Amino acid sequence: MSEIDLSSLEFWLADRNWRHGAYRTLRDQPGLPFFAERVIEGYPFPPGPGYFAVTRHEDAWTVSRNPQVFCSGHGSNIGDLPQEMNEFFGSMINMDDPKHFRMRSIVSKGFTPKEVARVEGFVTEKARTIVDRLLREFPDKSCDFVENVAAALPLEVICDMMGIPAEDYSKVFHWTNTILGAGDPDFGGSYENLMTAALEMFQYAQELGESRRSHPTDDITSVMMNAEVDGEQLSSQEFGSFFILLVVAGNETTRNAISHGMKALTDFPDQRDLWFGDFETHTRTAVEEIVRFSAPVIHFRRTVTTDTELAGQKLSAGDKVVMFYGAANRDERVFTNPEAFDVTRSLQPQQVGFGAGGPHFCLGANLARREISVIFDELRRRMPTMRITGEPAYLQSNFINGIKRLECSWA
Repeated sequence: MSEIDLSSLEFWLADRNWRHGAYRTLRDQPGLPFFAERVIEGYPFPPGPGYFAVTRHEDAWTVSRNPQVFCSGHGSNIGDLPQEMNEFFGSMINMDDPKHFRMRSIVSKGFTPKEVARVEGFVTEKARTIVDRLLREFPDKSCDFVENVAAALPLEVICDMMGIPAEDYSKVFHWTNTILGAGDPDFGGSYENLMTAALEMFQYAQELGESRRSHPTDDITSVMMNAEVDGEQLSSQEFGSFFILLVVAGNETTRNAISHGMKALTDFPDQRDLWFGDFETHTRTAVEEIVRFSAPVIHFRRTVTTDTELAGQKLSAGDKVVMFYGAANRDERVFTNPEAFDVTRSLQPQQVGFGAGGPHFCLGANLARREISVIFDELRRRMPTMRITGEPAYLQSNFINGIKRLECSWA
């Protein structure tokens, strides 16, 4: 136990199997283990008072479903930020009701069944275009799976949904990599670069939002900027922050689920054969299993609002609790043989990769599920021999379980 430190860089650079073993050790400890926060080089804010780690499935579910006791308004990441910065970076995921309810009510107008149905046809078209491009542009039958498949689909889909022109896709891709890769030297690796990218993205979004408010088109930016709840609309500043959240989350998390999914299908060829042999039967459970197995978002934090108890651990108002989704998703108390990848795994109990219910459950979960199922359907029909042939280059992060590069090939 003493060698496990969730606040250390060494933990997040360690072998994935060792990490899952460490999670198992933490799950078996009574109460909730406590970790001190460390000074982060280049980070302008001092370390906070520490946090309790939530690694069991039942406890993550309890925290998520009780926002009155475990609130989001003080920040959803481990480190403390001024409140205006919390809302700048996280928009509604760093809000509590009634502010959260108002914001979610407005932006959810862009995710109605009608809007999602409109996008579904585009997802299929984009997946087809991506495979066309692979077959046309890579005569040696190998490429980086992340750049050319996993990143391309959600990036192009979310940009199209938002009404971002194709010539700006690469700019958006750079911004999202820099924001979520702030701890990785490959993507800037500094707080200054993160802030530069965020401010550029914020300004871009404000201009886009105001343009669509004045001249609506057929995209969800127009829907959200002109939606009203109790006579209120989004301000351009509110839309700018939500744009950062939506585009970053809509791009990065699905990209990493697809990347980890392809790696798992290569490592577990029997599961690949089972799913691809009867795609319609197993797609729903296979997609949930990909998200369970990969847990693209590593953690989210909540802050205790009143003295309480969780898993036998006494907690005081102001304490931080941090849910580690990858740990909860492999809790042997609720998942049989959790280290195995099983495309037929029951949908109950629910995996927590999209959040464990409650008001902050992922708004784009159904779109992510659709993107994952469509791209693997296109690949299994048109490139059935594609396999991962190289070791993943993992993102250096304690927040996103990312893969930067992943070599693949096909016959």
